[in-house]
Amino acid sequence: GRHEVWSWKTASKESLCLMWQKVKVQLILSMSFLTALFWYCRRLYSFLAQLLKRWTNYLQRQLIRNLSVLPEVDLLGYSAREWKGETKQAKQMREAYEELFRSCHIKYLRQVRRDNYSVIRAVLFQIFSQGIPFPSWMKERDILKLPEKLLYSQGCNWIQQYSFGPERYTGPNAFGKLRKCMEALKTNWAEISATRDHEERGSKCNTLFSDESKEYKLYEAIKFIMLFEVVEAHEQIRNKPVHNLFSLLFARDSSSDPLSFMMNHLNSIGDSICLDQVELFLLGYLLEVKIRVYRLHRFNTEEFQVNYPDEYRREWNEISLLTEDDHYYHIPLFRT
Repeated sequence: GRHEVWSWKTASKESLCLMWQKVKVQLILSMSFLTALFWYCRRLYSFLAQLLKRWTNYLQRQLIRNLSVLPEVDLLGYSAREWKGETKQAKQMREAYEELFRSCHIKYLRQVRRDNYSVIRAVLFQIFSQGIPFPSWMKERDILKLPEKLLYSQGCNWIQQYSFGPERYTGPNAFGKLRKCMEALKTNWAEISATRDHEERGSKCNTLFSDESKEYKLYEAIKFIMLFEVVEAHEQIRNKPVHNLFSLLFARDSSSDPLSFMMNHLNSIGDSICLDQVELFLLGYLLEVKIRVYRLHRFNTEEFQVNYPDEYRREWNEISLLTEDDHYYHIPLFRT
């Protein structure tokens, strides 16, 4: 009996040992597999994270490269980089920047692409980024119908000679092209001004102002609105008084009527010339914004700070520009 009990215990123990050996092997294999899987997943996660980081950095570099309005930079740092040396002009510019920093509380600036759309871009970017709504007159009339009204109702067939900045396009398709520009302006302005969150609005602005084909449509729409208003003022000037800026505009030999204004001024804006002083008055008047310009090359004169237009309504929003030469413009940023 004892022998049988011993044999049963021995057999059970051997069976358990054999079973444990098999389970042990399976556990070791499973643990090895899980360890290898964990290591692989970590490597895969690390690889994907690195790939995502590189792709994000690439997209950010591309976005910044394409941005026509760059991120903010320190004002005095920018001045020190741009105006090195001890020439009279360099010293005057550094003094002007220091005055902006000290007295006007301008601490940063956003550089604007240096082309002949510079001032329109700087103005429109601020209108969009601040969420400024349509001017009152634009709320009362559909701007999409302005090209049609000018061409058909007012008989201005000469708008077929309209040029679109660097694309010196003329011909019968000018009407359709102008309408697309007006659609782009109306759609983007309405969408961005309706965005209440400041960061989201800024993101939309950066996206819009990094796409040349889209932003150029906006500038051409603004140019056409200027032309339309000049046409209406020219028709009204015989019967009733108009704003003084139109009298100044028509007093120029190069813009004595709407056609000469278009041919000698508007057609070249964006291509070979920028807006001049009279046209800046017109731009502020049409968009119903007070444009305050800090003209650094006029430092220590009465023309250092100029408002366009000089007569404005109290309820108009204010935007600011900074220029070193009345040709290229940047956006100053205030900090108290």
